Amino acid sequence: MTTTHLAHDDDLAARFARDAVPAIDGLYRHAFTLTRDRNDAEDLLQDTAARAYAGFGSFQPGTNLSGWLYRIMVNAHLNNRRWQQHRPTLSFTAEFSDPQLLSHARRTAGLGSAEDEVLARAGDQRVAAAMRGLPATYRTAVYYADVEGRKFKEIAALTDVPIGTVMSRVHRGRIRLRRALAEPAAA
Repeated sequence: MTTTHLAHDDDLAARFARDAVPAIDGLYRHAFTLTRDRNDAEDLLQDTAARAYAGFGSFQPGTNLSGWLYRIMVNAHLNNRRWQQHRPTLSFTAEFSDPQLLSHARRTAGLGSAEDEVLARAGDQRVAAAMRGLPATYRTAVYYADVEGRKFKEIAALTDVPIGTVMSRVHRGRIRLRRALAEPAAA
């Protein structure tokens, strides 16, 4: 890097520290409103600061810095929510306390999985019932492969399992679906 680039980077970092950092600190109330959790709000602000710093070169001085940062924060929050909705919920305990169940119900109220929404709208309720009858691991794999049309590699990334396991789950899930759909047809 030349000294001109270094001087420009130093100037940009100084402007970011002077202008953006105080504005980011002022967004905590909005972050808490979005996340409803103190720790998540702080994480969101850190993510916002990192994204804003990375893109600060594209910010036009003299425009609305707070609005620019707020839009970055909202987009970061929405991206995190989308990412979390595609991840399976991990539970390491056999029992849940009432506050945990209530908290989970509040977070997921009205937010059924995409899989459940598609099955609810399915034209043939026999297929929807057969899909619901599959074990969750098979149902998820078959849903991603056959309903969303995703590739095995994508499914492996979404479900955090090896690609061979995905292939096996899709294959076994399809076999179980065929059996479930063939039984009523034979009757």
